[in-house]
Amino acid sequence: VFIGPTSRSIERMGSKIAAREIMKNASVPIIPGSEGGIRDPEETRELVESIGYPVMLKPAAGGGGIGMKIVWNDKDFGPALNSARSIAKSAFGDETVYFEKYLADPRHIEFQILADSKGETIYVSDRECSIQRRHQKLIEESPSPIMTPELREEMGSIAVRAAEAIDYRSAGTVEFMYSRGDYYFLEMNTRLQVEHPITEMVTSVDLAKEQIRIAAGEPLAYSQDEIEIRGWAIECRVNAEDPLNDFAPAPGRIKRYRSPGGPGIRVDSGVYAGFVIPPYYDSMISKVVAMGRDRKEAIARMERALYEYIVTGVKTNINFHVAVLRHERFRRGDINTNFLKEEAIMEEVKKVAESEYEKGLSLASALGADTRKVAAISSAVGAYMAHHETPASEE
Repeated sequence: VFIGPTSRSIERMGSKIAAREIMKNASVPIIPGSEGGIRDPEETRELVESIGYPVMLKPAAGGGGIGMKIVWNDKDFGPALNSARSIAKSAFGDETVYFEKYLADPRHIEFQILADSKGETIYVSDRECSIQRRHQKLIEESPSPIMTPELREEMGSIAVRAAEAIDYRSAGTVEFMYSRGDYYFLEMNTRLQVEHPITEMVTSVDLAKEQIRIAAGEPLAYSQDEIEIRGWAIECRVNAEDPLNDFAPAPGRIKRYRSPGGPGIRVDSGVYAGFVIPPYYDSMISKVVAMGRDRKEAIARMERALYEYIVTGVKTNINFHVAVLRHERFRRGDINTNFLKEEAIMEEVKKVAESEYEKGLSLASALGADTRKVAAISSAVGAYMAHHETPASEE
């Protein structure tokens, strides 16, 4: 028994162009753009001009932000198209590219859905996924800071309609871009996503279990009216990468590893001390999830958990997460997919590491350590908190 949707559903959502056409026919709002792949650049230029720059070029078979190009004016259209086609061909074996209007300051909001073989489909919760680098999510939370009961019901109903348009069965996610009061279908992920734990935390619905039950032919265990959101959950993707070097991957051997715990904390991970992170795959090594009664408590618990997290031997983005959580805009919930470009986050990342280095130095002095011990302790603490090198004491 295959646990997941039908191959037909996967195929129909696998092409972004086909997905747009299906959603348009189902009266699901889509971002203005091309009807199909770009064949004649000159004809496409005319359509782009009628819609207006900027636009986003996207590979039809793409995913993970690979090959996406923002085009700000007509002069850059040709070179950007050639580049997008080349990347699409190399990454996906298909050079087909289409375009969509580039939205101003959009939020990335998605809905978890469940659908059984009896014809029942429900939405479980919304998730905010706007903190991204290179169009890939880094921090997710549920519910979205802007969500109201009325908007949730409206967008959730559209997500259900999208799933029903392809006769979907299993767990899946319908993603939207939300900009200035309007929302548009982005894509549908025909799987259980990385960020599914935050939905599980706020709804107490075991999504993996439901996926298995659906595959076994059982009806949904919940009706739409039985789904209730309690509290707030935030997830940070901990990656072996260097935020101060454009998030470059940082493969290597983990020397020390201790995951956080405590009330409301969940860690999904498969690594350990001695584990070698290869350079061939995604750089994520764990997901840290914090649950609170409200958003403020969830943020506080996440910040504490990240301070407790020990990973040495490889660089990670832990300090990046701390810097974002501390940022006043994030705390207000005033975020969009351009957050990292609009804010000097990397300067804050450096400050986090420097602050913890000074704390380690002060603590060592207060404990009465001699000069050599103070230097050794502060070096170790600074290296650990910076997540940029292994402390000398561990070599």
